[in-house]
Amino acid sequence: MKGAILMSMHSEFSGERIQSFSRRRFIAGAITGAGVLAVGRSSISQGQTAAGSSPATQIVTLGRTGIKASRLAQGTGWNGSARSSAHTRLGEKAFTELIRHGLERGIAFMDCADLYGSHPYLRTALNGVAREKYIVLSKIWPRTEYWNLASGGAQKEVDRFRRELNSDVLDICLIHCMGSSNWPDEYKRVCEELAELKAKGAVRAVGVSCHDLGALKVACTHPWTDVILARINNVGKEAAMDGSVDEVAPILQQARADGKVILGMKIFGAGKLTSPEQKDASLKYVWGNGLVDAVTIGMLSPQEIDDTIERMNRALTA
Repeated sequence: MKGAILMSMHSEFSGERIQSFSRRRFIAGAITGAGVLAVGRSSISQGQTAAGSSPATQIVTLGRTGIKASRLAQGTGWNGSARSSAHTRLGEKAFTELIRHGLERGIAFMDCADLYGSHPYLRTALNGVAREKYIVLSKIWPRTEYWNLASGGAQKEVDRFRRELNSDVLDICLIHCMGSSNWPDEYKRVCEELAELKAKGAVRAVGVSCHDLGALKVACTHPWTDVILARINNVGKEAAMDGSVDEVAPILQQARADGKVILGMKIFGAGKLTSPEQKDASLKYVWGNGLVDAVTIGMLSPQEIDDTIERMNRALTA
């Protein structure tokens, strides 16, 4: 189990600094669908897609959190393990070019994690971009591994994440890779400290990523969770889901109806759904059945970003 999981880790910010940070920076300057995303000091050149101007990159409000993000998030953890991923292994230059291309196309939602080692890469890639122009989701790896000494809580981890990302606030912070229905008790201290950080304004929304059907069921009904990162496509277990489509889909639909935020992952089955027909069928199923608020896909090249946006646009307008 441990090996399988590894394949899918004193604050410099004082409480006074956290509380002095104005949340109006996020609300008053929230991303708008008509807004043009500034990249550094240069504007988007003629012919490029402005932020939010296509269905895939439309800015939507995530559940009851008030967080506004593009429907499509840029994943940074393909084959992630021990603070490394296929994305970080691209190197800093190619990683930055990837993120900047996504920003120009309207992707204003960044999905990272301690497990992937992508925080410092994102910090470099987003240097010069106004903080209110993008949303950051990260994840705490709560287990002690050879590469990670877990604190047992969340305070030290979130403080480090904010330093690594050069951001006072994490928009969404999840506990990474829940593998059993007992996660609220097993990681009680993590949950409590994340709740405290949310109350202080250092984190805007909390939740879990799930790799088990029991864990998913609990997450979708637990009062603590704002956000659930769930594995969903049109195939099921054969394509890296936690259960069959018939088992998972109604759970996600009910959670959304109850105000939970559902972020979809493994839309292309962790690389198992590779043909154009398979990708289109999965996107059409996920969006056509109202299963998610947004999706994260680990696109590795500008060409993959363009292709995914066009496929999502077709699925969303079908």
